[in-house]
Amino acid sequence: MEIPSKYNPVEVEDKWYKYWLEQNYFHSEPDDREPYTIVIPPPNVTGVLHMGHMLNNTIQDILVRRARLLGKNACWVPGTDHASIATEAKVVAKLKSEGIGKKDLTRDEFLKHAWDWTDKHGGIILEQLKKLGASCDWERTSFTMDEIRSQSVVKVFVDLYNKGLVYRGVRMVNWDPAAKTAVSDEEVIHKEEQSKLYYVRYQIEGEDNYVTIATTRPETILGDTAVCVNPNDERFQHLKGKRVLVPLVERSVPVIVDEYVDMEFGTGCLKITPAHDINDYEIGMRHNLETIDTFNDDGTLSEKAQILVGVDRFEARKQIVPMLEKSGNMVKVEDYKNKVGYSERTDVVIEPKLSAQWFLSMEKLAKPALDAVESDEVEFHPKKFKNLYRHWMGNLKDWCISRQLWWGHQIPVYYLEDGSFVVAETAEKALAAAKEKTGNPNLTMDNLTQDEDVLDTWASSWLWPISVFDGVAKPDNNEINYYYPTSDLVTGHDIIFFWVARMIMAGYSERDQYPFKNVYFTGMVRDKQGRKMSKSLGNSPDPIELIEKYGADGVRVGMLLCSPAGGDLLFDESLPEQGRNFSAKIWNSFRLVRGWEVSDELEQPEHSKLAIEWFNQKLSEQIAIMNDHFDKFRISDALMTIYTTIRDEFSSWLLEVVKPAYLQPIDRKTYEEVLDALDKVLRVLHPFMPFISEEIWQLLRERQAGESIMVSQWPEVGEVNQNLLTGFEAVKEAIAGIRNVRKNNNLPMKDSLELKIQKGDKGYGGQFDSVLVKMGNLSGIELVTEEVKGAASFRVFSSSFFIDLGDLIDVEEELKKLEEELKYTQGFLSSVMKKLSNERFVSGAPEAVVAKEKAKQADAEAKIKVLKEQIVNLK
Repeated sequence: MEIPSKYNPVEVEDKWYKYWLEQNYFHSEPDDREPYTIVIPPPNVTGVLHMGHMLNNTIQDILVRRARLLGKNACWVPGTDHASIATEAKVVAKLKSEGIGKKDLTRDEFLKHAWDWTDKHGGIILEQLKKLGASCDWERTSFTMDEIRSQSVVKVFVDLYNKGLVYRGVRMVNWDPAAKTAVSDEEVIHKEEQSKLYYVRYQIEGEDNYVTIATTRPETILGDTAVCVNPNDERFQHLKGKRVLVPLVERSVPVIVDEYVDMEFGTGCLKITPAHDINDYEIGMRHNLETIDTFNDDGTLSEKAQILVGVDRFEARKQIVPMLEKSGNMVKVEDYKNKVGYSERTDVVIEPKLSAQWFLSMEKLAKPALDAVESDEVEFHPKKFKNLYRHWMGNLKDWCISRQLWWGHQIPVYYLEDGSFVVAETAEKALAAAKEKTGNPNLTMDNLTQDEDVLDTWASSWLWPISVFDGVAKPDNNEINYYYPTSDLVTGHDIIFFWVARMIMAGYSERDQYPFKNVYFTGMVRDKQGRKMSKSLGNSPDPIELIEKYGADGVRVGMLLCSPAGGDLLFDESLPEQGRNFSAKIWNSFRLVRGWEVSDELEQPEHSKLAIEWFNQKLSEQIAIMNDHFDKFRISDALMTIYTTIRDEFSSWLLEVVKPAYLQPIDRKTYEEVLDALDKVLRVLHPFMPFISEEIWQLLRERQAGESIMVSQWPEVGEVNQNLLTGFEAVKEAIAGIRNVRKNNNLPMKDSLELKIQKGDKGYGGQFDSVLVKMGNLSGIELVTEEVKGAASFRVFSSSFFIDLGDLIDVEEELKKLEEELKYTQGFLSSVMKKLSNERFVSGAPEAVVAKEKAKQADAEAKIKVLKEQIVNLK
């Protein structure tokens, strides 16, 4: 069979992915095997593949493919999230480009546009995942707004309401003026900014005196309903019981006292705007203050502001400053650094806003979810994220679950004309409940109005591990009983609160059981400068272009070699290039083996027998190490283990030992055993590099139709002969020593050498003599009882090795060279010791610098010892 000289990932990857799909290898149905279940963190339906998806889904695919090789019934459920805010923004922007405003449409008309957009764009990211090699069960693809998931969300809302955990209330919320909706605390990103601190005078009513307050948001002055001082502040005792006038609008407001005021900040006086600051709101509640909302939903000033009505809040800030200066109320402006909250969804500054919203009480839901992680019933990998989880769960606020959008799950609350309401899963059930509630059998749907709001997107995805198996509507169905709880969750630590914590809460709330046993947190993918990759920075490559350039296997390996659990990945294109080079290394090793001429007449040489026996033991040891890495979710370490095994042990040692002389055949037994060893290597490699492993595995031997490495078997680990492994390591050291002698003395490999060995207590055992003879090109090996004078020498453990160079070198010239090197090394050691004997250097230099100097000392001393031995042997 003609084996191409170069590996072509484009042809290979398309071919085998199509084959896997045709064979239906990715699909899972409940049976008598142990299930292994993973649910994909559903990417936004608006999204396209980015580097974070690449890392996350590669790790999931590795776990799933290995589970199949272990004989488990692996089920990886894919899907997408409807992403209420992001998708609605996309649709609104599209309509705007067509000259259509959202306000010009009915809800149903808008939703038709949204569904059309989703149908057109929603599957892009899942198709891209196929290019990566993701072995998802595509028949199970779910969408958070498909029929089953929608029914699940509505049913859980109704159940939680009936349990008294869902309620409606007027609260201060984080308001996104761009999306015109409330967002949760977890969707607010605080950024440090260079702002301004404005000092403004408020006239004391009835006096020609003033108090001065400091604010970063002068536009909110228009909504002030009090000025507050600390009761313990001696400077302001004279203000108690008085009133002041709000600048520009001349509103008379009281001076109140509250210990919340920080006497050291600003002037010690605080303006109170209950409608636009959470802390002000709480003070206002304590003191029964009026609440004046001076902002519209889009962040412009409302009629209640009295001036600058309709002007954007930041433009209003610009305009109000000269107005305050003109009125004589502006004292001064200072530069000031503070943290400002931004919407994660639209990247606009969040506006605190009083709003009627639906909330989910978290206290009862949080306790079992916290206990599960504390007790390791749900295990975090790495465990450091338990502290973050514990802190958040210990400071949990009720969850604002309503959003002022049209795209999403409409809240199943139906209002009657008198303002009362019923909560029901369907309009029909709501009508029946309304009739019963009012005692009026003549009510119709015209008498009911469904709540306009939709539920927060996370109120659907928190049910994901349950709802993908229809476990809400059918809590005792065969699939949920078989696949739930799921096995592992792979996700970024940035959504530990958004999603992970809430899924655990939902698991215990809905099924009294954890939703997954393990959570593996990936790090963030950053550029080599440490910046998070993003389109806006222009530092994020196109993943599909990377796959086309380096192959999916190359990209997978490149990312994972530098991606510890929970640690950030500093990415640049040298990483997938390294992965591509590794693919080439594997391919060339395979071509070398398949290029050998095989003889049925030849006996197996001793050196080949020993090398194969050693490699099988070494591979078994490495697989055991990999199994331990997988158990501890050290996926990067597991890859590095097989990476070095292939590169160093298989390619650089096994193949070099067994390969026949130039143009000579290899014996059949060795050839078949090498193929067997490569077969095992490929099966262990497959989860990481599915495409090249399948290609070579199929070419390795004749395969039956429908066979695949994907459904073969993960190699079992037997008892490892450590004496054998230690013996071969000694041989490696000895061969390296012989090669150094050749290099130092310019002796070509074609010239055979005679080796003499003086055995020590621990050292070379002699069982690999045949390997040593071949790899060192030795004419013979002789055991001696004392040092060989005049010979080049080296040591392996406690054994000494001598090569009598005889007439092969000029002894006087070699002695001169060694003595010059000894003199230079002694001088180098002297300079190092001078540093280390300097007490100021040792005590003042960084620990790492001192350690480096000590390492130089140890290296120099070891080299001096070897040089002296070589000189003695040559004299």
